[in-house]
Amino acid sequence: MTPLPLRAAVRPTTFIESARLSHRLGAKVILASETFQHTGSFKFRAGYNVALSVPHRHIITASSGNFGQGLAYACQLLGKSCMVAMPDNSAQVKVDAVCELGGAVDMIDLKKTTRKARVAELAREFPDAYVASAYDDPLVIEGNATLGDELAAAPYRFDCVIAPVGGGGLTSGIITGLRRSGSLALVIGAEPLLANDAARSLRAGEIIANETEPQTIADGTRTLSLGQHNWAILKNGLESIVEVPEENIREAVRLLFTLANLKAEPTGALSVAALLTAPELFSDQRVCCVISGGNADPSTFAEMIAT
Repeated sequence: MTPLPLRAAVRPTTFIESARLSHRLGAKVILASETFQHTGSFKFRAGYNVALSVPHRHIITASSGNFGQGLAYACQLLGKSCMVAMPDNSAQVKVDAVCELGGAVDMIDLKKTTRKARVAELAREFPDAYVASAYDDPLVIEGNATLGDELAAAPYRFDCVIAPVGGGGLTSGIITGLRRSGSLALVIGAEPLLANDAARSLRAGEIIANETEPQTIADGTRTLSLGQHNWAILKNGLESIVEVPEENIREAVRLLFTLANLKAEPTGALSVAALLTAPELFSDQRVCCVISGGNADPSTFAEMIAT
């Protein structure tokens, strides 16, 4: 059976307008939700493009969960296999999902080693495997660029697009898709203050790394630094980055649920949290908030929306 091309394999993003959310945030807000994407986040776009594009039958990666899920499902669809090295503090719902989708999970004790070191060990054990970064890979960027293409083609005129920043795979992909489609919308990153290496890098004009994985509630941003491929795009393509405190991430999750009837994981809610953090930047603008995923741990999500 002939594999589906990338654009045919992904689900189009879901655009949501919420008058109540826009009123609360003081801007005309359109949500571009990837929570209904295959495996519940934008990461399927990247995972599928990697699995589709490389000749290798086995793929190794490290992931807090969403890229692992996306890659596992892509490999299942394409008759390949993958191993996902996951930190031992990953959300159990994400660990379970990788396993259910056919991926092999290798748990990492972050007190003893790093994601990078463990992936290097696995690569030596499986020399014929392709080692995929969850963000620092041109195939990942191109997969995520399909979202930028969709935003450019949307029936809205956006003044700016706000998207979460971890390793930079999503924002570099969005910038790539928007610019090749002719869109001039500004792209603004939303990053946890506890994991603000991208913001510090943008200010310094060079990649600045975290010393250890930052333990923000937005687990998809627990990266040590931006990727080199991502930085080449982000250093000139990002307008700015809003550094978001943890309490605003929690509030954004709650607002998305109560005002837009949308379940978002903490990382996925970062774009709305940016509006809460710096409302003066977006007042009366037409803003696209990218909700990158909805794979929240049930107990954590229940606690956030109850407060």
